[in-house]
Amino acid sequence: MSYRKKLIEVALPLDAINKAASTEKSIRHGHPSTLHLWWARRPLATCRAVLFASLIDDPSEHPELFPTEEEQDRERKRLFMLIENIADWKNIHDEKLLKAVRAEIDKATNGNPPPVLDPFAGGGSIPLEAQRLGLDVHASDLNPVAVLINKALIEIPPKFANRPPVSLHDKQLLFEQLDSWKGANGLAEDIRYYGKWMRDEAEKCIGNIYPKAKLADGSDATVIAWIWARTVICPNPACNAQMPLVRSFALSKKKGKETWAEPSIDFTATPPSINFTVRTGRGNPPNETVNRQGAKCIACGTTVPFEYVRNEGRSGHMDVQLITIVAEGAGGRAYLSPDAEHVAAAAHAVPAWSLDAALPHNPRDFKTPNYGMRTFGDLFTPRQFVALTTFSDLVQAVHQYVLTDARAAGLPDDDQPLHAGGRGALAYADAVATYLAFAVDRSADFWSTLAVWSSQPKNELVSHTFTRQALPMTWDFAEANPFSGSGGNFEGNLGFIIKVVQASPYDTLPGYAHQRDAVAFANGVAHSLISTDPPYYDNIGYADLSDFFYVWMRRSLVNIYPELFRTMLVPKKQELVATPYRFDGNKHKAQEFFEIGLEKAFTRMHATQHPDYPLTVYYAFKQSETESDEENNDKEATANSASVVSASTGWETMLEGLIRAGFTITGTWPVRTERTGRTISIGTNALASSIVLVCRPRPAEAPIATRREFLGALRKELPEALRNLQHGGIAPVDLAQASIGPGMSIYSRYNQVVESDGTPLRVRMALQIINQELDAALAEQEGDYDRETRWSIAWFEQYGMQEGGYGVAETLSKAKNMSITHLENIKLVASRAGKVRLHKREELPKEWTLRGATVWEVTQRMIYALLDGRGEQGGEIGAASILRQTLSLSESVRDLAYRLYTICERQGWAQEAMAYNALITSWSQITNLAYKEAGATQQESLF
Repeated sequence: MSYRKKLIEVALPLDAINKAASTEKSIRHGHPSTLHLWWARRPLATCRAVLFASLIDDPSEHPELFPTEEEQDRERKRLFMLIENIADWKNIHDEKLLKAVRAEIDKATNGNPPPVLDPFAGGGSIPLEAQRLGLDVHASDLNPVAVLINKALIEIPPKFANRPPVSLHDKQLLFEQLDSWKGANGLAEDIRYYGKWMRDEAEKCIGNIYPKAKLADGSDATVIAWIWARTVICPNPACNAQMPLVRSFALSKKKGKETWAEPSIDFTATPPSINFTVRTGRGNPPNETVNRQGAKCIACGTTVPFEYVRNEGRSGHMDVQLITIVAEGAGGRAYLSPDAEHVAAAAHAVPAWSLDAALPHNPRDFKTPNYGMRTFGDLFTPRQFVALTTFSDLVQAVHQYVLTDARAAGLPDDDQPLHAGGRGALAYADAVATYLAFAVDRSADFWSTLAVWSSQPKNELVSHTFTRQALPMTWDFAEANPFSGSGGNFEGNLGFIIKVVQASPYDTLPGYAHQRDAVAFANGVAHSLISTDPPYYDNIGYADLSDFFYVWMRRSLVNIYPELFRTMLVPKKQELVATPYRFDGNKHKAQEFFEIGLEKAFTRMHATQHPDYPLTVYYAFKQSETESDEENNDKEATANSASVVSASTGWETMLEGLIRAGFTITGTWPVRTERTGRTISIGTNALASSIVLVCRPRPAEAPIATRREFLGALRKELPEALRNLQHGGIAPVDLAQASIGPGMSIYSRYNQVVESDGTPLRVRMALQIINQELDAALAEQEGDYDRETRWSIAWFEQYGMQEGGYGVAETLSKAKNMSITHLENIKLVASRAGKVRLHKREELPKEWTLRGATVWEVTQRMIYALLDGRGEQGGEIGAASILRQTLSLSESVRDLAYRLYTICERQGWAQEAMAYNALITSWSQITNLAYKEAGATQQESLF
């Protein structure tokens, strides 16, 4: 091995990183994810930590500086603290911290850090965080929407940093406020100014089709949204009413202010007519008229199958009916009954063009074609279509406005556009227009017929279209008013973008974002550190989904980025995704396409990757797609396709591709973001959100090994690697995934591992062997336990906390050279009527002595204190108090928690498993508290 191991190849403060990533999910204003929707973004905290740990040498590589294990551990903890600080979102603008981090990187790289390349840049998390660390960044993606997101995040803000806005025409005021334009604040102010101009111009053009509402007191109020229901003709010939399809009649579920739409039927009309009146106060809204079984006519009660509804939609017979108007009232939302004037205003909207681009034939993710909504234009009401067209066209108009002001402000008039590397007036106008087009895209997410009204107490608002990675069918929907002051309006969407620009990294090099196919073309960035998040087999159809935004982005920006928007829709033929529908339903061809393409992409990375630094690859190890009643209204249509996406094929394909491309896998780190702050809940998400694979080029002269040699190396090296992971505080829930790293490191260090008959040992079999050896390594740790604990483990593995036969218990106790009577005397078990069981945690006596304390008892007492204790003896403090009295057993207690978690996971005892997981995820804090209580320094605590 000619390289120095980096920190990421040895240890990470994984729990702290995961906590920071989880906290980040609740951040809205200023977070880059709010710039433009992208699917399955990687957490920024994780990206920062992974990049930093990929550049910094592990202390063990410098014995001249850290000659002992204790000194190496101390240095690791210093680096861990730095990682924890930079992972915290609150510190992203801490100039002192960022300076220290960049200095650490310069020191580790001898002042010559490598450029960072992400060939599957997607939503831009990795390039942005590399830029924040002060690195030279290159992002590429085949998808034009992704390319523009990356330009907006890493290329544009640094290029125009520390400049005043060109829209501020008062030169004296401009001079007085020079200190206000640090970073991208000047750019953000121009986005605000010209965006406001766009909004006002649009209202002049189309404000007449968005009328005010009349409140009960006769005053005018701005409408927030119009709520519509789709309708079809009742198939009952004796009825034939235009039956509304409604998932919920509830408008507000706020306690004391419950509101709903009440349908009434006029049977004197032929066919019967159905009208709606808003009701408030006590009472219950009617039941929905559509659910996963089908629909129901509220006029005659006829049950209507989905096939009929689909046929009506495909025949062009599906219509809409206004059921409620939501306005801005004096004390909150005002819900009003339908008004003929408002229905007429909506009907006055007549689009001047049509958007005939067909929706993909992707039955899993796109449901609307089943109901006749086959084109992207079909996803919008005529009024929504007119609004989006108006705002898109105003992006082009505002471009000239910005260009004129930029020239007047003194920006160079060099005629170089942004896409050609320009920095003058034209490039600046291009930049402002780009962000304003993003505001239109954010609005499109709220201005479609797939956006529904949320009636939840804290969220009475228009929800957005993409509540998940699909376009489901909706029944009732909310049509937002672009000119209101509530959620979904244009100015509000613009505000999110402004805050992201204001929060952009400053004092950094401009990044580079290009449209490139990672499979077919080299990126031209030699000796780069590559960190990337490639497509997840067939999990997400990025190209199909992003067409929803591309069609509007293209109308706004085609003259600014002619090369990016040369196609009518996002390029799909080359997209690296295993979607059978693109291969006439042939799953084998789809899988083959993905496997070959992924290997080619990794081969190109192998040729480009800097030899001193590891490649890091993010992969979604397991994912499940679930649908909530609030988010998906077409339950029946999606019931068969809503599935848990098995990661095994994609996971093995990823590993196979890396190995065949010439990489050896040196680490796998589980990255989890579904966490809560309560101790009882820590670790309750049993599946990793994704895995970070750490890879190195495999030497060309690597040998071939037999299965027996592979197994021998695994048995020799895995126990130590397991111990290092446990010492690093990795959660038991993540141990199996993390241990794949050292296991696959052994497997992939060989050019090939062969069976006794000469056939290759496949990745799938290697993974099974690694899991078996992990179990064996955990079992071997039992040799350090007292005999009572060893008996308890053996009993627990068979019976858990349930009863078992006395004879079995006695036989097992003799094998451990003791008796059941002894176990009863020390209060470990209860025995009666020929049955034996372990005492539950809550049954252990409150009074206990240290003399003869078993590892089992200490572990159970600590868990009880952590999860169920009360007052001063509860939580981490209570657990630490117990550990302080038994510090000599601390390592054994921790190891036992890992062992018992593994047993519970195998047996399917989820609740019990989480108890042991909680103990380990709190272990660092517990041990620090225990040593503090014992009078030791924090440096002596076990991590």
